[in-house]
Amino acid sequence: MRYEIMGPLRVVEEERKLTVRARKIEVLLTVLLVRADQVVPIDQLITEIWGEDPPRRAVAGLHVYVSQIRKFLRRPDQNESPVITRPPGYVLRLGHDRLDFHCFERLVCEGRDHLRERRYQQATATFENALDLWRDPLLDDVCHGPILEGFQTWLKEARLECVEMLTDSRLMLGRHRELVSDLYQLTTEHPLREALHRQLMLALYRCGRRADALHVYQSARKTLNEELGLEPCRALQDMQQAILTSDDRLELHVPA
Repeated sequence: MRYEIMGPLRVVEEERKLTVRARKIEVLLTVLLVRADQVVPIDQLITEIWGEDPPRRAVAGLHVYVSQIRKFLRRPDQNESPVITRPPGYVLRLGHDRLDFHCFERLVCEGRDHLRERRYQQATATFENALDLWRDPLLDDVCHGPILEGFQTWLKEARLECVEMLTDSRLMLGRHRELVSDLYQLTTEHPLREALHRQLMLALYRCGRRADALHVYQSARKTLNEELGLEPCRALQDMQQAILTSDDRLELHVPA
C-alpha cells in the first residue's frame, strides 16, 4: 500500500485509489503520516485538528476519528491496524507500506549525487521523477497546527530546491531555450529566489539575449533592495559581470 500526501491525502492499494472525505479525519491521518513511526501526543493531534480553541469534548472526538481511520485502513490479511495506541498518543507504523514524500526525498538525494558527479542526463531524469510525485499543495485551507504547517513549508521549499537543481541539470545539457518561459514564470512567483534569477540570466545569455539577461539582473536587484534592503548575492553579481564581459565560461559544451 502507498500513502500519498504530496497533495490531497490518497491511499493507493493495487488499482484502487482511496480518499478521505471528512476533513478532520483527513487532517488526523495526514499528521500521523507526516510523523510516521513516531508517537504523536494527543494534545498535539488536537491542536492540528482544531487549532488553539478545541471543543470541550475534543479528546472523545479524537478517539472516534482514530477508530474511523483504523476501519479505513483495515485489510483482511492483517490482524492489527497500522495505527496503534502508544502513550501519550498514537503512532502510525509504516511497515512495508510506502509514503510518497519519503520516495521524493530519496529521489532528490539521488539526483543531487548525479548532479555533483556531472551525470546530467541521470540527474535530469531523477529530478523529473521526484517532481512527478507532487500533485497539489497539502491541505492548504485546514493547516491549523505546527506539524502540518511545518511540513507544508518544508515541502514547498524542497520542491523549489528540486526545481532549481533540475534547471541546473537542463542548462548543462544545453536546453536553455526551453527553460526561458518557465524561468520567467518562476522568478515572478518567487522574486526573492536569487538562484532562479541567475538561471534565467544564463538561459537568456545563451539564447543570444544579453540585454534581456542584464535587465533581469537589474529587476532582481531592485526587488531585493525594496523588499529586503539587500544587494544581490555574490553568485548573481558574478553572473552579471560574466555577461558584461562575455566570459567564455558561460559557453558550456553540451556533454555527449
